[in-house]
Parts: sequence; structure tokens; C-alpha cells
Amino acid sequence: MPKRTNEGKGVTVAIAASEYHFDIARLMLERAQEEIDFLGATLGPVVRTPGVYDLPLAAKALFARDDVDAVVALGAVIEGETHHDEVVMGQAARKLLDLSVESGKPLGLGVSGPGETRLQAQDRIENAGNAVRAAVKMVRRLRDLG
Repeated sequence: MPKRTNEGKGVTVAIAASEYHFDIARLMLERAQEEIDFLGATLGPVVRTPGVYDLPLAAKALFARDDVDAVVALGAVIEGETHHDEVVMGQAARKLLDLSVESGKPLGLGVSGPGETRLQAQDRIENAGNAVRAAVKMVRRLRDLG
């Protein structure tokens, strides 16, 4: 494993993770936790939701906490026989962004989809680490603004 950095020192990252397609989401959660540790950040509360559509409610509660600097949302929206995946992803992503802006705290969007297959979702597990890095960078950059 690469040497730990201090890029995330003093940053607490909470996670909202979907349980739906949890074989994939569980690995995303593990990857996000590894990245938080690697960056030297602190892992805040972890909330598991039934599905991606439920992530905004959990994120809202996490953003409201004084001990949370950023939230990372995790999950996979896999294509089915209808366009339900597009509705779920579009609505969840839009509300997550709104909550981030309203709270003034960064959101790392680690939700893959819509329109992806299970294999494509598995190939995107690493994006959980990218979402953590983005959230930590935004906390740092917002702090630099004063």
C-alpha cells in the first residue's frame, strides 16, 4: 500500500452508502474508507441507506452535523428493463448537489450509473476513492478562501 499522506489532515469525511447492489456498494465503501485513511483524514459517521434514491436524506443529516466537513455518497445504479435507473440517478444526484450547495460543505459523488451493467459497475468501484479525494480537496480549497 502506498505511503499515507497528510492531505486530509483535519478533515472529517462522512459516508452515505446505498445497500442496494451491496455486493458492489460494500466494496465501494471499503475503498472509500481506505482512501480516507490514506489521505490522513478522519472517517466520520457512516450511514447505510436502502437505495441510492434514499441517499439525499442521509446526506442532509450528515451535512447538518458540526463534526462533518464533507460527505461522500456511494452506490451503483444498474440499468434494468425500464428507465427507472435514469429517474433514480437523476433525482438523487440533483438533490445531493443541492444539499451540498445549501450546506456549504463538499459532496463526493461516488455513485455510478445510470445505464451501466453490473460488470461496468464493478469496474467503477475505484471511483469511490476518487469521490473521497474530490471531497477532501474541496474542503481544503474552501478553507483556503477564508
